[in-house]
Amino acid sequence: MNQLYRTIGRKLLFGLDAERAHGLSIAGLKSGVPLCPPPVADVWLRVDIAGLSFPNPLGMAAGYDKNAEVPDALLKLGFGFAEVGTVTPKPQAGNPKPRIFRLVEDEAIVNRLGFNNEGHAAALAKLRDRKGGGIVGVNIGANKDSADRVGDYVLGVERFRDVASYLTVNISSPNTPGLRDLQARASLEELLGAVAAARGDRATPIFLKIAPDLGDADLEDIAETVAANGIDGIIVSNTTLSRDGLTSRLAQESGGVSGRPLFARSTIMLARMRRLVGPHLPLIGVGGVDTAEAALEKIRAGADLVQVYTGMVYAGPTLPGEILRGMGRFAAAQGLATLSDIRDSRTNHWAGQTV
Repeated sequence: MNQLYRTIGRKLLFGLDAERAHGLSIAGLKSGVPLCPPPVADVWLRVDIAGLSFPNPLGMAAGYDKNAEVPDALLKLGFGFAEVGTVTPKPQAGNPKPRIFRLVEDEAIVNRLGFNNEGHAAALAKLRDRKGGGIVGVNIGANKDSADRVGDYVLGVERFRDVASYLTVNISSPNTPGLRDLQARASLEELLGAVAAARGDRATPIFLKIAPDLGDADLEDIAETVAANGIDGIIVSNTTLSRDGLTSRLAQESGGVSGRPLFARSTIMLARMRRLVGPHLPLIGVGGVDTAEAALEKIRAGADLVQVYTGMVYAGPTLPGEILRGMGRFAAAQGLATLSDIRDSRTNHWAGQTV
């Protein structure tokens, strides 16, 4: 099936504008037509963190299903969890088109979408109508023209805390001017204090999603602020502004880069964050995961869970199953009780590298 996608399906989709192809993939999932073999069920792959029990550590990252249209269809592809959004209080169109560019030579994507979505009300209605179970997180953001961005995040927590398995506070997109400034310590203290209070007595975990373009001092501030405010985990990382090593003629388009070139940078950031927060705080590794080996390397570097997105663009809908089967074979061959048993052996290897 994967080879069929690579030889035929990808060629057809890549003949279309990237955003139109994305819309067609959403429509395909909504149709209910089986796109791949049944999900992988493997006892070695179960992960229990933040009060949640994940059937496997592989998730779909935010950005694909912005409006919570197909979370259950994504779970049927084999994902252990799906993250919808980013969702903002008010609907917004995002940045002008074209705003997604495939860097085929680099197996990467540049996007400058700008939190295009239908708003809280639309996503909330879809999530309330879900019939299936499974872990579905909601990634929340702020409107571009908001006069109170902290207030936007508070609204996101208040509105989705009852329907989301977990919430992700996304302050790391490079496509909303000034948003990444919320990662600075004083701003982050205010934000995380407010969203933690907005959770109230609900047990809904809250994760923070950060950028891969931060310095060591920034990471230290984030680790300390997360701990001080009772945030349940960190997602490392969003897209990068770096263009190092890219060869595609479209590489200089503005926006964030995702896909294979992000792997090393995001994994180094992940390992450094693991060193800072210690062994127990949940971390989710994102960036450049497109094989079982890449997913395992994220776990070695400190991740409890791993997310993919751009890898699906290049490998197709069978990718989750391929990754999980590879991870399961590795766990069985090594006699691991859990995949986290491989973590400590190479964390320092990644943490000591430079970007």
